[in-house]
Amino acid sequence: MTDIDLRAAINAVSDVVQNRPQPLREFDQIYMKTGDMILQSEFVSRWAHGKRLAFVGDGDAISVCVAYLASRNILETSPTQITVFDFDERIVNAVKRFAAAEGVTNLDAVLYNVLDGVPDEIERFDCFYTNPPWGASNKGESVQLFTQRGFELLAYEGDGMIVIADDEDLDWPKQVLHATQRHALEAGFFVSRMSPQLHSYHLDDAPDLKSCNLVLSSLPQNGRPVKSVPRRGVDLEHFYGRDQIPRVRYVRDKGGPDGAGVQRGYEFDMLGEDE
Repeated sequence: MTDIDLRAAINAVSDVVQNRPQPLREFDQIYMKTGDMILQSEFVSRWAHGKRLAFVGDGDAISVCVAYLASRNILETSPTQITVFDFDERIVNAVKRFAAAEGVTNLDAVLYNVLDGVPDEIERFDCFYTNPPWGASNKGESVQLFTQRGFELLAYEGDGMIVIADDEDLDWPKQVLHATQRHALEAGFFVSRMSPQLHSYHLDDAPDLKSCNLVLSSLPQNGRPVKSVPRRGVDLEHFYGRDQIPRVRYVRDKGGPDGAGVQRGYEFDMLGEDE
């Protein structure tokens, strides 16, 4: 980690956290602790410096931290463009609201659900970042789908960072890591770096569970045409946890008060019965 003004960084991340909507546990929205957010943001800013970076979901608001810390000259590195793709309109609006209020010009957000294919009109990115549902009940299928959308946003050529559970005393994180790495290899990517047991979370039922950074890089000349198709069906029946079948296309923002600890209202756009 490069030397930064720690007080300025903490205060800036506090601004981001103040703007962030409350997590919805039924969708595995579990937020990283603030100190780790600072370290993670600094690492991501260096890793993606000068590149177009896509976030496939971003409840933690690491995207906002990276862009904001750079705009305040707390970090010396930054992606040229950061775009968040998230199915929660509260998160999308929070990103847009913060970027507008703080004059952060390289930050944007798009309403998008990984269950749908990546739209053809989206321009290719250089790298992607995702902290998906960790797949304890689905053998990593949820991680693989978020990762697959990342590959498609790159057209299979570039780099990705996956934040995934990492615990020496539990079996399922090892199984998910194995499945994720196998999926990456099949897509023409290899593990170029791994930082184990790096992040802590506000997780009541497993307060000691940590996550790692799994960094992937594509093989040379790995780019290919993208055929992005929707995903539905029983193979995703434990997507958000045991027996938690995806039924929601979008979490819609109903507005309401903002601020730390204050829940913005929301409602669900459901998937069709035939989906």
